Amino acid sequence: MPHRKVPPHLRQNARRMRSAMTEAELKLWNELRAHRLMGLSFRRQMPIGGYIVDFACPEYKLVVEIDGSQHAENQAHDQARTDYLEQQGWQVVRFWNDDVLHDIENVCTHILRLIGRA
Repeated sequence: MPHRKVPPHLRQNARRMRSAMTEAELKLWNELRAHRLMGLSFRRQMPIGGYIVDFACPEYKLVVEIDGSQHAENQAHDQARTDYLEQQGWQVVRFWNDDVLHDIENVCTHILRLIGRA
């Protein structure tokens, strides 16, 4: 897959989002960063197409999204985003903030199962 140049406004927004992570995003990032989850390489707030995904494992083309209550109101937008990412060959998995905050072990186990490491 060819690497596409990221528009400056998208790159700037991704940087801003990295410095303003939610509590749930920070908790999951602490499990994923520095290859802590079975040696997997994840990126946070990574631009893909016209979207910025919460976490991505490029090696397995896996996107992990952490959803708060605002996502219950934006289901059509989230579905369009998921459809686009899947058309690009990515697998998308979503977790609620509450799942990450209160059951991080099962969230990580589910991620590992998706890529065949559990």
